[in-house]
Amino acid sequence: MLPFIVFAFVASITPGPTNILVLSNSARYGFKAALPIILGACLGAAGIVLAVGSGVGQSLAQLPKVQVAMQWAGVAWLSYLAWQIFRAPAQVLPAQSTQKRPGLIGGAGLQLVNPKTWMMALAVVSVFADNGADRQSEVLSLSLVFFLISLPCLGAWAVLGAGSSRFLRSPSAMQRFNRCMALLLLGSTWLGVLI
Repeated sequence: MLPFIVFAFVASITPGPTNILVLSNSARYGFKAALPIILGACLGAAGIVLAVGSGVGQSLAQLPKVQVAMQWAGVAWLSYLAWQIFRAPAQVLPAQSTQKRPGLIGGAGLQLVNPKTWMMALAVVSVFADNGADRQSEVLSLSLVFFLISLPCLGAWAVLGAGSSRFLRSPSAMQRFNRCMALLLLGSTWLGVLI
């Protein structure tokens, strides 16, 4: 479970569309305004993990070659993602706008179109879920653990947006953060396969 916990942490805390949405909304409207987005995004991501695990689980149990192929595809994708995060340029906070706040439904809906979330869900199922008789309960546990880990991770982005957004505007600080998260993502991905 430890490699999965590290993976869930890195997947939740690294910059992506959801994190930037939470960050920008909390910077514009305050920490409390970001809470519905956080809850919706976490529920949406955990629901996608559960859905992918529920639908793909039966096929993978009957097709071990497909499972192995998906596992290595997930490892390759996550390694590529780690490389992209490692070399990513610093991102600037969005400017103030009069845009409507997304809320709970908006946060959950973002996960449906977020490729990072879908690839993460496929990786979770293919790398961390066993093929045994308890697969469905294991997928449910992984979904719950992911939900519980993603809440404080997105909450951290809201705190950053509300209180210390200057840190994220520094190109060197953002580059150090990106590189640390990329190395954690790469390590958690390969630990999940090797253990």
